[in-house]
Amino acid sequence: MFDAVPAGGDAYVLKYILHNWDDDHCVTLLTKCREAMNPGGRILVADAVVPPAEKPDWGKLLDIQMMVVVPGKERTKAEFAALFKRAGFRLTRIIPTRCPLSVVEGVAASA
Repeated sequence: MFDAVPAGGDAYVLKYILHNWDDDHCVTLLTKCREAMNPGGRILVADAVVPPAEKPDWGKLLDIQMMVVVPGKERTKAEFAALFKRAGFRLTRIIPTRCPLSVVEGVAASA
């Protein structure tokens, strides 16, 4: 996945993938998705989005686990936006779900 992803998709869904990796690896993977997708395609990332408030949150507990077990972490909206920008995407919206995950949506920055 760091070398290539299947070409020609209208949407690329990454569920519990980016949180396993550091920022540089995430940018590489997101860039490969952007290069492979059809014009007008979208990236959909299903991960926890850590809220900025100083309150308990499941994503914050998972963040600690990710930092201990793998080189990844959970991210805030701003951190996702920064990753997307580095990979040539623009964060369009974050869609909450009934579970602790949200869907972070992005489109190619030129779109």
